[in-house]
Amino acid sequence: MTKKKYSRRTFIENLGLGCAHLGATSLLSGITNIGLIGSAAAANRPLAKTTSMMDYKALVCIYLAGGNDSFNMLVPTDTEPYEQYKTSRTNIAIPKEDLLPISPKNLSGQKFGLHPELSNIQQLFENENAAFIANCGVLQEPTDLDKFKQKIKLPIGLFSHSHQMDRWQTSLPRDAQQNVGWGGRLADILQQNNSNQNLSMSISLDGSNLFQRGNRVQSYTIKNSQNGSTLINGATKDNFYEQLKRATLDDVLEVKHQNILKQAYSDVVAGSKSNSFEFDAALSKGITINTKFPDSKLGKNLRMVARTIAARDVLSVRNQTFFVSEGGFDSHAENLEGHGNKMKVLDEALGAFYEALEEIGATQNVTSYTMSDFGRKLITNGDGTDHAWGGNALVVGGAVKGKQIFGQYPELYLGSPLDTGGGRFIPTTSADEYFAELALWFGASSSDLEYILPNIGNFWDYRLGGTPLGFLS
Repeated sequence: MTKKKYSRRTFIENLGLGCAHLGATSLLSGITNIGLIGSAAAANRPLAKTTSMMDYKALVCIYLAGGNDSFNMLVPTDTEPYEQYKTSRTNIAIPKEDLLPISPKNLSGQKFGLHPELSNIQQLFENENAAFIANCGVLQEPTDLDKFKQKIKLPIGLFSHSHQMDRWQTSLPRDAQQNVGWGGRLADILQQNNSNQNLSMSISLDGSNLFQRGNRVQSYTIKNSQNGSTLINGATKDNFYEQLKRATLDDVLEVKHQNILKQAYSDVVAGSKSNSFEFDAALSKGITINTKFPDSKLGKNLRMVARTIAARDVLSVRNQTFFVSEGGFDSHAENLEGHGNKMKVLDEALGAFYEALEEIGATQNVTSYTMSDFGRKLITNGDGTDHAWGGNALVVGGAVKGKQIFGQYPELYLGSPLDTGGGRFIPTTSADEYFAELALWFGASSSDLEYILPNIGNFWDYRLGGTPLGFLS
């Protein structure tokens, strides 16, 4: 009898299926994912090797919710390309003299400009700490205009906010039923690298999200104030009433239940309580950050990310992913003013975040990157612009091969070979290539990619080694 071989991917997926068979309710499914699957996987994986904090790496996803008008974020400024841009965009084109000049070193002298509000990102780019990924989007396989017209293997729900948000976060363009994100699958593989197995490597500042939802690893949600953790009310007070309340809760959680659902729920609550105290204590002991952050939501969120990274030694973690989001990018009206305001928020927050990383000596260890629902049409609908497909993404970090634009920046004229209508471009770089580069830098092996990004083989042969785009060292 031939012995069947099981890969790490198969093992993780089978764990999810096995626990799902215990019950049909969504509550049980969620609890088993958090608790039971994690416990079973922990019992079957090798112990993590002891590593230096010099090996620490973090990925910081900044989700620009609503669809970033990224062809007003990164604009060609050579005479003919700019005239194409201006003709297509008409009244929502940014005047050439207002754009902040950058000089990509990999495009044979081609000139570009950044949105006028991106002065910090301009400096990061010119200092070789930032790069752009051009015309990137969700794809099932490489696509051209003929395939688009024939609707051959297109991502489901194209141009829809809800569908495309999910597709960016799962990297499964034609699977609307998938409730596991590529960041979660990445955590399923690499959570074992952390000495501290009590705390998830996936940290969210925007609640539960699809991106970080794994088959066995779930995100840990924190807030952007105090020490991050949401503690039980009165947890830090020592008066008689609060002591009695905490003691009562501890007694309740110590009760053992015959019912697997009740016990699993009790275990989750107890674990959450323990993790909250541990996280709160760690951040209070972390390196003090003196960098001044803007008072925006994104600024506060990235400040808390920086504080968490500063406490990496105390937390005993080697790998962490962070998820933050900034809404308001659905610019159907007043595009120049509204999008300009969002660019300012992004620029100030990212500028302060990078400065904080310099302060704590972690610029080489942290890569920040943007995702968004989609790009916007080049044509105006009056004074705004509607949903599109491909767009430009931003990557920032000391390990980024900066001052470069990776991928193919399209010619911005209406009716181009990539134009599906109204300046709505087919992506020429897949989100899978973008994500694979991030995952490999983070510590995933090429063989892990078939689990993390099942469609990557449609765009790049990961078995040959190397990286798909080359924007990280």
